[in-house]
This record gives sequence, C-alpha cells and structure tokens, in this order.
Amino acid sequence: MAENGTDCDQRRTGMIKEQHNGNFTDSSLLGERKRRDREERLNIVLWRQPIVTLQYFFLETLINLKEWTIKLWHRRSILVAFLLMLAVLTATYYVEGRHQQYVRYMEKKFFWCAYWVGLGILSSVGLGTGLHTFLLYLGPHIASVTLAAYECNSVNFPEPPYPDQIICPDEEATDGSISLWAIISKVRLEACMWGAGTAIGELPPYFMARAARLSGAEPDDEEYQEFEEMLEHAETAQDFASRAKLAVQNLVQKVGFFGILACASIPNPLFDLAGITCGHFLVPFWTFFGATLIGKAVIKMHIQKLFVIITFSKHIVEQMVSLIGAIPSIGPSLQKPFQEYLEAQRIKLHHKSDSGVPQGENWLSWMFEKLVIVMVCYFILSIINSMAQSYAKRLQQKMYSEEKTK
Repeated sequence: MAENGTDCDQRRTGMIKEQHNGNFTDSSLLGERKRRDREERLNIVLWRQPIVTLQYFFLETLINLKEWTIKLWHRRSILVAFLLMLAVLTATYYVEGRHQQYVRYMEKKFFWCAYWVGLGILSSVGLGTGLHTFLLYLGPHIASVTLAAYECNSVNFPEPPYPDQIICPDEEATDGSISLWAIISKVRLEACMWGAGTAIGELPPYFMARAARLSGAEPDDEEYQEFEEMLEHAETAQDFASRAKLAVQNLVQKVGFFGILACASIPNPLFDLAGITCGHFLVPFWTFFGATLIGKAVIKMHIQKLFVIITFSKHIVEQMVSLIGAIPSIGPSLQKPFQEYLEAQRIKLHHKSDSGVPQGENWLSWMFEKLVIVMVCYFILSIINSMAQSYAKRLQQKMYSEEKTK
C-alpha cells in the first residue's frame, strides 16, 4: 500500500521545496507562525469573543452554502434525477390504494433507521466535540428494552406505542425466562443502523488524508500534522500514547483489510488515526469503508449491545440496587430513588397510556433529561465555535497567499 504513493511523495516534496524557496525560507519561523495562528483560532469561542465568533460562524455558513450550491449545479443531472424520484415517491405516498399499508410500513422503518444512522454520524463525524449518542440515546434504549423484556417476559411489545413507549403485551407471557437472543434480536436494527452511522462518520479523516497525499498539499489540520510528525519520529517514540498510535498505524498499514477490521471492531479512541493512515497510504475506499462498516455495525455493535443487555438484566440490576443499599450511612438514602424509579417503570409497563399511571417524576430521570439537554447544547456551541475557527483559518490562508504573491 505504501508503494502506491511514491509519485505523490515526489510531487509533495517538490511543492514543499517551492514553498520554502518563497518568502518563508526558514521552516522554523513558518512552524512558529502556524502555531501562533492555531492558538489565535482556538481563542475564537463564544465565551471569549461572542460577537466575532457569531460573525465568523454566519460567514462560514454562507460560504458553505455557496460551495454546496455550486457543487449541486455542477451535478445538476443527478439533482434532477433525485427530484424526479422524489416526485414519484411523493405521488405514491399521497395516492390512495391498497399499497398504502406498505407505504406506511416503509415510512416508519425509513425514519426509524434514518434517526439512528444520524445519531451514529453525530457520534463520530467530528463536528465540534462530537455527541456521545450511544451513552445518551442508544444505550438507554437498549437498557429500557432489556428491563421491559424481563418484566413482561416477552419482547412482543404492541406497536404503536412502541418504540415511543414500551408497554407489556396483553397476551399472557409464555412460561420460562426471556432469552438473551430474543432481546438482542429486538434491538438489532437500531443498533446496526447506529453502527453504520458511526462508520460513515469516519470517512472525513480518510478523504482529507487521501486528498492531501494525492495533491501534495499540506492541510492545516492538527490531527494530520500530528500523524506526519509521528511518522517522522517513529523510531524515537517512548511514551505509551505514541507507541499505541504507532501500533494502530502499523497494524492498518501492514495487515490491510483485517487490520482495519480489528481496529473498528473494538472500542478504540484512536480509530481516527486509522482513517488518516488509510487515506495517507491510499488504501482503496471500499477496503477501508467495508472493513469499518463490518467492524462497527456488526462486530463492535454486538459487543456493546451484549454488554448493556447483561448489565441491565433483572438479577444484575437487583444486585446493584442491593449493593447501593449496603453502603454505610448514605446507602439507604441512595437506594430509595433507584427503587422508586424501577417500581415506576414496572407500573408503566403494565398500564396503557390512557390508564391512571402515576405521573410523579423521579429525580434520576430528571437529572438524565437535564444531562442530555446540557450535552446537546454544548455540542451545538462547539459546532458554532468550530465553524467560526474554520472561517478564521480561511482568513489566515488568504493572508499567506497574499504574502507569497508580493
């Protein structure tokens, strides 16, 4: 794989030499200036420079809209075909007929899948700080289904209201305990769609590194520059973090498809480095994306799903609540809200939505709802900051090009 980029390396070397023959002959001064520029950009945040940040955010948004409009215009044949297909689907949706039952079913499944794919993309695409949607959405959903399955001794929850609300089915449950496989099958679709979304979100680092390698340009991206510095100092790396990054890079580069699959199949905070490595060494797109999709949407997702289901199985939850009560002094007071919450969930599972279900709110659910709101708001703020810093980088790059032309 490394041999595929030999020509690109030669072009890259030539462009770097031409750049150094210009105004910035001293590479150390150039590096120092880029470092100061990065520090200046990082100071453009809402809590330090709110007016400048909002101004840059709106300008960056307008530039992105303009760029997307131009790209759509250049691909207008694809756009026209998409609009025609959308018109046909709209007509099919509104015209009455026997097909409407299938239309409603497909509509429900499409939006359900799109919801989880979107959450998966938000979790890994790198917008702002990234939104931890597994902890906030998918994990609690799997936990709710698990608790309900053990309480109802069934996973045949009536639809509707499932998945908006889980209630036990009217028919009597079969004898015997609910199987682990039944719960896994119940949440397989949403879990796999979320995993597919995380795989899609890993594509930007791959495309960025691939474009930089093919063009010979040096993108002002911190992760990519860190990757190149790591390659330069590979033999002298001593700390654990650097050795771990090198191990990921070597595994992906030398093993190929199965190396990428191994990195994608386990919870791995360094997987962005695998995407950059694959792009830098010109690994074929389908080799990278295929291994990432299988690893994240199938293997890793089943590992995470199994962990959540086992953790929230009935006997484990009861043992955890008992252990909380055994804590000296504060145990009983901490145990009480957990018991109240579990009891409230059991009551809801055995009542219809229009029945007299107690409406009292437990402080645990209240705290979780507020945590979700805070994290989503911080995610939105981080996107605003990130886009404002992208516009600041545009201005700095414009200054570089103007100085070179003088």
